[in-house]
Amino acid sequence: MAAARPRIAEGHDPMNDPDPGGPTAFRGAVAALEAARPRREVRLSTMPPPRRPAPFAHAMAASVLLPTEPGTPEEDHEVADGRFVLLHDPAGQEGWNGPFRVVTLTRAELEPELATDPLLPEVAWSWLLEALEARAPGSEEPSGTVTRSGSYFFGGLADRSPRVEIELRASWSPADSWEPAEHLLAWCAVLAQCAGLPPEPGGMAGVTALPRRRGPRSGR
Repeated sequence: MAAARPRIAEGHDPMNDPDPGGPTAFRGAVAALEAARPRREVRLSTMPPPRRPAPFAHAMAASVLLPTEPGTPEEDHEVADGRFVLLHDPAGQEGWNGPFRVVTLTRAELEPELATDPLLPEVAWSWLLEALEARAPGSEEPSGTVTRSGSYFFGGLADRSPRVEIELRASWSPADSWEPAEHLLAWCAVLAQCAGLPPEPGGMAGVTALPRRRGPRSGR
């Protein structure tokens, strides 16, 4: 999946990363994020954060990896990826309602037939709201976009299977009393939902999961 598009970390210059220190509240939030442990299919790693949106920022990349079908040489394959960015401005910013803001990007490849579902964007957005309500109640000012796109191949590329992708961009402000790790885990739950994984026991109940991909697509 990652080979079909630029990696999320591209475009960031490590030389422009913010000071890894920062105020005590920010350092504590970063430590909590790095200690978070999502479900086993979700792999987290740190990545260079953006510099311009806020004086302090911490970014994490995530991938959802699933085992391949029996008989294939690869051990696992990526079905979704994204990034989670924590912004901090001690003075706050317009629309933040506080000194912190969470900004996320979620991308997942879907089965082509799902691209025609008119409710797909609304369902994907509802996953985010439900995840925040379950793990990070009191989150303020959630906003974002849901985009679906499809690629269909012709001529010399006709042997490739159609590729459909959903992209969810979202941001929100934590409540005054908040647990940073819970916001990250809420987002990881949304990433897993977009990847087609069923909710974990005790997680987002009553939500229909998207079908899992059948396996790595040819011609990628």
